[in-house]
Amino acid sequence: MYLFKRKDDLGRLLSTARKEGKRIGFVPTMGALHEGHLSLIAAAKENSDLVVCSIFVNPTQFNDPADFEKYPITIDQDVTLLTAAGNDVLFLPSVQEMYPNGLAPEMHYDFGPLETILEGAHRPGHFQGVGQVVHKLLGLVQPDKLFMGQKDFQQCLIINRLIKVLQLDVELVICPTKREEDGLAMSSRNLRLNPAERQNALHISRALNGIKAHIHDAPLKELSAQGIGELESNGFDVDYLEMVSIQPDGNISFPATPGTDPLYAVVAAKETSSGVRLIDNMQVN
Repeated sequence: MYLFKRKDDLGRLLSTARKEGKRIGFVPTMGALHEGHLSLIAAAKENSDLVVCSIFVNPTQFNDPADFEKYPITIDQDVTLLTAAGNDVLFLPSVQEMYPNGLAPEMHYDFGPLETILEGAHRPGHFQGVGQVVHKLLGLVQPDKLFMGQKDFQQCLIINRLIKVLQLDVELVICPTKREEDGLAMSSRNLRLNPAERQNALHISRALNGIKAHIHDAPLKELSAQGIGELESNGFDVDYLEMVSIQPDGNISFPATPGTDPLYAVVAAKETSSGVRLIDNMQVN
């Protein structure tokens, strides 16, 4: 596996690959890799000739500086996992390499109402930071396909809009959420949970499965309220547990409009004993 820390070095290799007609698949990450990330690498390998993974903890998408400071860093383990997974290229830039002119935004991205609901309402500026770094990375890698996980549900929708607004020549491939055997969505933040907190975190996926099991038995608002009540009674501060539907053009309906469109329950909640904020989602129809 090639490892590059500088944009110019990465660019030279990828330029050669393109001249050879190789299809490039790209998996952007913030490290602390787990089986969910590796499933994206596997999907990229199946659909590409050359797979590029980036590891960069992007400071501009953290509205809480403390959260940025606590984000787990496991570079040595990440390199070992990527090598074993058959990843071809790892891009491991510094903040200075990605933001040579400082962290001030270079442009504002038009994400429409999608930026102000759910995660956007609770993490102001978060999606502008996501757009900023993904725009930079896509410009550097120029992949044919971009692979992201469904667990970051709203982020996938944001990147889909980024691609359309900027008319970028890349296909977004959204891969299913990878879960532990007990149902917990795999997340780098799970590393910050002790065994008891991790067990408690199972209430999130249980709440979503409960909504799915009863989706035809009660109004959507009632199901959301029941899920929130279940989480709050088990030691969570719930930012939201809402129903959204995805329209054929990829736009989101919030609140959800019952019908034939895919319907998702989306949740963000803080496990109070640890202070770790977890997100998850599930298609429920």
